[in-house]
Amino acid sequence: MKRNSFLLFVAILFTSVSVSFAQKKLSILGDSYSTYYGYVTPDTNLCWYGVPEEKRENDVKRVEDTWWYILINEHGYQMERNNSYSGSTVCHTGYEKADYSDRSFVTRMDNLGNPDVLLVFGGTNDSWAKAPIGSYQYADWTKADLYSFRPAFCRLMDYLTKRYPDTRIYNITNTELSEDVINSMDEICRHYGVTNIRLRDIDKQWGHPSIKGMKSICEQVWDKIGKQD
Repeated sequence: MKRNSFLLFVAILFTSVSVSFAQKKLSILGDSYSTYYGYVTPDTNLCWYGVPEEKRENDVKRVEDTWWYILINEHGYQMERNNSYSGSTVCHTGYEKADYSDRSFVTRMDNLGNPDVLLVFGGTNDSWAKAPIGSYQYADWTKADLYSFRPAFCRLMDYLTKRYPDTRIYNITNTELSEDVINSMDEICRHYGVTNIRLRDIDKQWGHPSIKGMKSICEQVWDKIGKQD
């Protein structure tokens, strides 16, 4: 009887430990900083890193050197979906005022799977392309509104927090962006209760994270999500 009770206790303990250590699923909604050829969904998304026959003055040559690969490998996450698209803006306005509604974050935000943790890493191209900043707008968006950064980022955060109420959502803010974009993401994240991770001192080559920069991004992201996850 005692032996059976002990075996039952061990079985329950093993089950509890297995559940507690089950891999959490992680998704990314990003731009070029989070791409690597062959590792994005949909696979038609444009990539910056790892594209065959394209030479970049950047020392990141393996997927294992990307910030997100290091993160999931070192901290036991399972990649649910990496929907990153090189050159994409949060809003529908791209470079030279081109219409980026086919690739914007607000267009891709409904293709992220079912993650436990969601990392949003954008705003860089909105800043570089000098997309219209617009006004803070927390409801009643029209498509025309989404061609400006603030309304689009509001729409993005509104959708994600409602679509994923049980998911830990984090926004990542790149370095060297315009004050308008940086401050807007801060303000909008506060409004929606989303943790905003403001990066600092990221080493870059050709405007994109180097191996050193990728490691730093991973460390700074983990410093925030590791405390809550």
